Amino acid sequence: MSKGIFNVPEAKNEPVKSYAPGSPERAEVKKMLEELRSQEIELPMVIGGKDVYTDRKVRMAPPHDLKHTLGHYNQGDSSHVEMAIDAALEAREEWANMSWQHRASIFLKAADLISGPYRARINAATMLGQSKNVYQAEIEAACELSDFLRFGVKAMTDIYKMQPSSVRGVWNYNEFRPLEGFIFALTPFNFTAIAGNLPAAPAMMGNVVVWKPSKTAVYSAGVVMEVFREAGVPDGVINLVYASGPVVADVVLTHSDFAGIHFTGSTEVFQGIWKTIGDNIYKYKTYPRIVGETGGKDYIFADNTVKTPELVTAMIRGAYEYQGQKCSAASRVYIPKSIWPDVKKKLGEDLKTVKMGPSEDFTNFVNAVIDEASFDKLKGYIDRARDDNDAEVLFGGKCDKSEGYFIEPTVIQAKKPDYVTMREELFGPVLTIYVYEDDKMDETLDILDKTSMYGLTGAIFSQNRYNIEKMTKRLTNTAGNFYINDKPTGAIVGQQPFGGARGSGTNDKAGTLFNLLRWTSIRSIKESLVPPTNYMYPNFLPDEE
Repeated sequence: MSKGIFNVPEAKNEPVKSYAPGSPERAEVKKMLEELRSQEIELPMVIGGKDVYTDRKVRMAPPHDLKHTLGHYNQGDSSHVEMAIDAALEAREEWANMSWQHRASIFLKAADLISGPYRARINAATMLGQSKNVYQAEIEAACELSDFLRFGVKAMTDIYKMQPSSVRGVWNYNEFRPLEGFIFALTPFNFTAIAGNLPAAPAMMGNVVVWKPSKTAVYSAGVVMEVFREAGVPDGVINLVYASGPVVADVVLTHSDFAGIHFTGSTEVFQGIWKTIGDNIYKYKTYPRIVGETGGKDYIFADNTVKTPELVTAMIRGAYEYQGQKCSAASRVYIPKSIWPDVKKKLGEDLKTVKMGPSEDFTNFVNAVIDEASFDKLKGYIDRARDDNDAEVLFGGKCDKSEGYFIEPTVIQAKKPDYVTMREELFGPVLTIYVYEDDKMDETLDILDKTSMYGLTGAIFSQNRYNIEKMTKRLTNTAGNFYINDKPTGAIVGQQPFGGARGSGTNDKAGTLFNLLRWTSIRSIKESLVPPTNYMYPNFLPDEE
């Protein structure tokens, strides 16, 4: 066959559309919302390229409109997980042997499908299935997922270019092999982009994947899988299963060909998976790669030089976009006493203008939280804050699940810095503020560092460059993504590689070569061009007389 050294198309971030009144994209997504709401679909699992149906149908409904049925998905069991593993392993050799440029072409096509003909559909599915407003859906379901795929292809080629030096008479080179076995992708509800990237990234490097999406994001996962199939992902390379987490884990994590996990979810679940892998380590053909992005207790820290409108805007956007259901969402804020009255006044005024309701109404900034379990947990924290002497609910706090899982944007003031909502991840529209004495900034920075087990994102606000430098250095280990005078959310692929350490994950930076390197096993090859013909080295020769 003909050969070549190929340059992939330049990776550029997908432009975010505005969805302003009168724009064509607004009309298109509204039409798609109407179309999706007018039908009830049945989602099969996809195993070995075949649609798999079962006798157990699980209803899907928008979190903001519980009476409406979007359709049903087919719930699987352990036999379907085993079937998916078998299908992946059967597809492995042919997929691993495919020329890299053809793998690249598949995922570049998927990116163009998502940002082109599937754009309205993937956004509308995310809006309905996960109760996300149109802008929040656009920036991630359409744009970020496209970015993950395009920048992923670039990272793949950058990895293949990483070659050792050679000397005269020797040619050295690296081969980047897929892992020996299958990869398990366990994906969350909150980002369609993450749900698509977690199986795609290992597959780009020639791996085969068993993918289990969150049960509350199956609706959009079905669209992602449809894109993969249309883009040309071969049968068995990515297998989509709908089964309970414990059932899937029990089969996957005990299988001898388990080669790695790509995970986004809670810290507790990830630690449990890691422990199970450790307990079963003797069963595996290779040591599994463990890659995970987990929880966060993300912060904003302000000094007394900040501009109030900038700080309050960052607080509202950082805490309440997508109902605070982002791993990076601002959930605790440290504000000096001298500026607190102005900040509190501006915060209260702005929150009065925030609209809450269904995602189909484009004027709603806040929509519903994902499910009843999340609603009940968040309501419990809010009710506790109302009763505790160490806290006060300043704004919001109303909760109503009669039609959907709605929780008002809520602000709690903690009277002590280690109050429960300053420490624990809530994953909802609840922001806790601690007011510190101006002359205790250094002490409060120490408190911030020690209060939480997490280290995902954080932001500082200041107009004083000495303070900016001091805070940046002091908070080095508190966040894998650190923001200066900006909210701690909104990382863009190729610009701010995302991931955190401590209890927040392995910090492998999704969408970069740092992540894709985890899905490959390097074989280093040395070829001697003119091999020696005598075993003796010069030092073995006798001295001349």
